[in-house]
Amino acid sequence: MRGLKGKRVIITGSGSGIGREIARRFAEEGAEVAVFDVNEDGAAETVSLIEANGGRATSYIVNITDRAAIDAAVKLVESSGPVDILVNNAGWDKIVSFLDSDVDLWKKVIDINLYGPLHMHHAVLPGMVKNGGGRVINISSDAGRVGSSGEAVYSSCKGGIISFTKTVARELARSGIQLNVVCPGPTDTPLFAEIAGGEEGGSKIAESLKRAIPMRRLAQPADFPGIVCFLGSDDAGFITGQTISVSGGLTMHG
Repeated sequence: MRGLKGKRVIITGSGSGIGREIARRFAEEGAEVAVFDVNEDGAAETVSLIEANGGRATSYIVNITDRAAIDAAVKLVESSGPVDILVNNAGWDKIVSFLDSDVDLWKKVIDINLYGPLHMHHAVLPGMVKNGGGRVINISSDAGRVGSSGEAVYSSCKGGIISFTKTVARELARSGIQLNVVCPGPTDTPLFAEIAGGEEGGSKIAESLKRAIPMRRLAQPADFPGIVCFLGSDDAGFITGQTISVSGGLTMHG
């Protein structure tokens, strides 16, 4: 893809799953990757995989619910040059009906899935404005477009990220900053098994979802890097404020 070589990219939650595959693809395209993750071992493994393939990456241990930690890590990244691309990928949930949930769960879900990305935008966007441009790709979820049983608060956060992205895309278009959203459908990751209630529960839910997905399979983490890197590239130079689902046809929007 055009224009990714030499770009500096921050990717949250890139110590595993979808985030790791996105990080690896950006590195393959010649970008320098900042791996942000709360899991030190996972982040280090992502960096090792990238370096083994000849790419460039550095890990930063960051809890995206901690604004001070975010500011410190972003400052370190910017000390070597401006941030060109931000991918907000980190997320977490636990499947439980809304009436069976409690305030503590709401707070954790909101802190990670809504406040976390807000903090990342607020920390990174001023540098992009100063530098005259940049790209943000927010990983939301189809749960934020159509809802998802057992994920009421998570869905509200992900829907909020979609509308937030559109708003900031309007506000910063004249500053040369483009923001877009990618919405994964059900994806086969360790987090999916965890939030679905462990291996057995995850298997039952996965089989049910496969029957509902026209392509008859769950997404794999490798299904997402192409669209994310495209939106960060020069090939997407006139695209902003858009929401794209990657769900095997489970959700189709005109």
